[in-house]
Amino acid sequence: MSKFRLIAVDIDDTLLNDRIEVSTANREALQNAMDVGVAVTIATGRMFRSALPVAEKLGIRTPIITYQGALIRDTVTKEILCERPVPLQLAQMVLEEGYRADIHMNVYVGDSLFVDRITPEGKGYAKLAEVDINPVGNLSDFLKQAPVKILFIADPGVLDRLNRELQDKFGASLYITKSKPNYLEFMHPESTKKSGLEALAQRYGIKQEEIMAIGDSYNDIDMLEYAGMGVAMGNAPDEIKEKADYVTADNNEDGVAKAVEKFILGE
Repeated sequence: MSKFRLIAVDIDDTLLNDRIEVSTANREALQNAMDVGVAVTIATGRMFRSALPVAEKLGIRTPIITYQGALIRDTVTKEILCERPVPLQLAQMVLEEGYRADIHMNVYVGDSLFVDRITPEGKGYAKLAEVDINPVGNLSDFLKQAPVKILFIADPGVLDRLNRELQDKFGASLYITKSKPNYLEFMHPESTKKSGLEALAQRYGIKQEEIMAIGDSYNDIDMLEYAGMGVAMGNAPDEIKEKADYVTADNNEDGVAKAVEKFILGE
């Protein structure tokens, strides 16, 4: 029997292939793990409403970690187990920086997505996440309550520069991470995938060494390092692979299934 009792898997570029599909092999491997008593959760930067259909397709009944850890919510009862929004004053300051840089911004309030206007970046995001997009005009004027997350979408080079600058400015008071080369995300400082895993492990009495985490990007590093077995995808940047205990195949080659079969199912 596997020593692991919980698998946490990222969605984009990890569980999903480049066609934005869960492969049959990945689905069957995770379902087989659940059949032998291993809990499975999703740990993603996506909205809950975007991650839920993926969880339901897999038959996941464990609470899932969304918005990088800012919202943990039960997939069955929809009970919110943990919610950590960005303080409103800090959110307004982040929006000011985004407007100064003249880039697309997503703001998330009440598990809904708001933008100031429809842009190619916003339409692309909404298509990927399969969610509605709500244009509301100036986001600074619109925002009256603390958002769960703010996302900048822009050219990777622009975001790399902004990441360096804004880490210096807000790094002590916000969690700032890149989830894709063209996505820069801003959350409550305790809203990380690691903190989400810690909360679930405590809820279910699971030890750190009994957790396997699978991911591909910079926002996955803390959970890969926290888990007893941190698995990086073959398509992950080298810096991510160096943080992992094991590197599996890429997201187009059923990397999730191969890791689960090797360490959970013993195949």
